[in-house]
Amino acid sequence: MKKLLLILLIATIPLSAQFKEQPNSAPSIKSGILSGNSNSLFGFINPDNFSMHHTFNMSYTAAGSFGMALGAYTNSMAYKLTDNLNVETDISVVNSPYNSMNSKEFANQFNGVYLSRAQINYKPSENMTIMLQYRQLPAGSFYPYSYYGNNSFYGNNPFYRDNFFNDPFGRN
Repeated sequence: MKKLLLILLIATIPLSAQFKEQPNSAPSIKSGILSGNSNSLFGFINPDNFSMHHTFNMSYTAAGSFGMALGAYTNSMAYKLTDNLNVETDISVVNSPYNSMNSKEFANQFNGVYLSRAQINYKPSENMTIMLQYRQLPAGSFYPYSYYGNNSFYGNNPFYRDNFFNDPFGRN
């Protein structure tokens, strides 16, 4: 009986609550992740000035009764430091998954990570560009008059791209 009386007493006690007004707008998830005062990472790297492309190439070479497959993944990155100065780099991972040659050392000399290209481009005026470039090309792969893709000298030359400093890869 005491328990029933206690339950009824608790149930009849008026409860008071505080009314809290709802905010006009819900907080966005983006504002919690990104700060609104800067677009740069660590105060130095601005992601708006960074471009990255990926390519993957597969090739097969046959000579007589021998054959060799070769795969290459290339990551091309560019960063615009100022309106007239940018840096570009190509980093490649090369692997030979199949080889019917008699020597594994022959195929293993192709495997590895390579800095294919590192380049600094400076454009002091509209009609002048200074380019400092380092390239590491496998023997026999450089033909400057090739019209097939960006592996040729002219494909990577900023003199032959429009809007060079608007888009480091010339996609404009």
